[in-house]
Amino acid sequence: MAKWDSCGSSPAFKQPHWTQIPFTDQKQEFNRPPTRTVRSMSQSSTDSFASVHSDTSDDESSPRDKLQKSTKGPSDFCIKNISQADFGRKEIEMAGREEEDLRLKRAGGEKPLAGAKVVGCTHITAQTAVLIETLVALGAQCRWAACNIFSTQNAVAAALVKAGISVFAWRGESEDEFWWCIDHCVGTETWQPNMILDDGGDLTDWIYKKYPELFKNLKGVVEESITGVYRLYQLSKAGRLSVPAMNVNDSVTKQKFDNLYFCKESVLEGLKRTTDIMFGGKQVVVCGYGEVGKGCCAALKALGAIVYVTEVDPICALQACMDGFRVIKLSEIVRHIDMVITCTGNKNVVMREHLDKMKNGCIVCNMGHSSSEIDLAGLRSSDLKWVHVRPRVDHVIWPDGKRIVLLAEGRLLNLSCSTVPSFVLSITAATQAMALIELYNAPEGRYNKDVYLLPKKMDEYVASLHLPIFDAHLTELSDDQAKYMGISKHGPFKPNYYRQVNFSLSRRQTLTHILTFNVSNPFCFLL
Repeated sequence: MAKWDSCGSSPAFKQPHWTQIPFTDQKQEFNRPPTRTVRSMSQSSTDSFASVHSDTSDDESSPRDKLQKSTKGPSDFCIKNISQADFGRKEIEMAGREEEDLRLKRAGGEKPLAGAKVVGCTHITAQTAVLIETLVALGAQCRWAACNIFSTQNAVAAALVKAGISVFAWRGESEDEFWWCIDHCVGTETWQPNMILDDGGDLTDWIYKKYPELFKNLKGVVEESITGVYRLYQLSKAGRLSVPAMNVNDSVTKQKFDNLYFCKESVLEGLKRTTDIMFGGKQVVVCGYGEVGKGCCAALKALGAIVYVTEVDPICALQACMDGFRVIKLSEIVRHIDMVITCTGNKNVVMREHLDKMKNGCIVCNMGHSSSEIDLAGLRSSDLKWVHVRPRVDHVIWPDGKRIVLLAEGRLLNLSCSTVPSFVLSITAATQAMALIELYNAPEGRYNKDVYLLPKKMDEYVASLHLPIFDAHLTELSDDQAKYMGISKHGPFKPNYYRQVNFSLSRRQTLTHILTFNVSNPFCFLL
């Protein structure tokens, strides 16, 4: 795997003069969206509440069947309702207010992304809207689609369109509409991207298969999720990756904060909003003990749930054991559990054979990026009946009357069913912005057609941007201490191969350029 130079520096990277990005979100209900004041809210607050989180509208027709028109006339976008833009703007402003000092601000009119044409496929929420508008402020042109059919906030999409950004997304897209939106976001003769910001790899894969000629003008791909990163590594291994790619998912700031703390707080809210469940005493299986799984397990354990873990990686499994969780195969406990949460980023984790053995009322949901972790095809067989009971909640009923509760049709639970903590997403957004700036400004030949990790100098810079909110004061190494450690007193403080304690199996081979394992003597490592 490609790597940075040993000092973690890059001639394309200068210490920016910016401070960082922000975020927040609002409440969501299961019932019909409120159209008048139903609680002790102001009318404007109620309207904003409904506009951002509504599941339906009076007009059930697909937005792609309508003439899309803004105040400036017919435009290049496709959203649910442009009239919700003012409410969406309030949401974006609220997202920005939580960490006012962390916005990525320009100094001296610098625009490091001037000339960049970024096509993005991420969740479209108030939080990501702050990132998108930051990229525009730094000089980029942006076109955006959604990476999840349930996570788009319609009012936020409208606000972005009103600000002049082409968006193709709405909440509740069908599978066909999902790909239609991606295609229309990319497939225009008058605008061609030179950068990709992806979450899940669907956009990159679509361009690769349908518009391969666009890669001639692309400077690079920035990928956020483990699912998308797997795809990039597969392309690289096969020699088919035609541009440099930055693996943001495995940056320390993404793994240690977004994957851990973000999921730790949002998994409970997603479950509470959809099921009203009490966690005390419930038996829960969490499939996967990476950073997402760690966050989920910690949150569930804190509320009194009895948590089991399934794992394929012995390192992660050992961590789970030492954290007090029993590591077990799903088949060994499936008849007794009250809930199963998938967090692996893989496919076919919970299969029909497991679902058949679950007890009545078992809750099944996913905290990974893709719905492929749960056997949805098996659940849609003719012998089972689906009953939609709430937004994002379906009962799947067996012939004998047993039912399981499926959340968000197996898609990402937290962003589909709840609000998300803005501050921690600010850290991820900063990392994504830094990766885009670095790839776009990198000199010719700096990167090959390979997958790169963000240098630790950038990771540490992003972290430092977020310390003032806590009034944190870093200790500075003395010259003597820095010399003793063999590092610069200003960092980076971690080697470039450092990511986290639990290396995933798919990436463990990336350390082979650092050490060689002697099979005949498992305790001997040869440099």
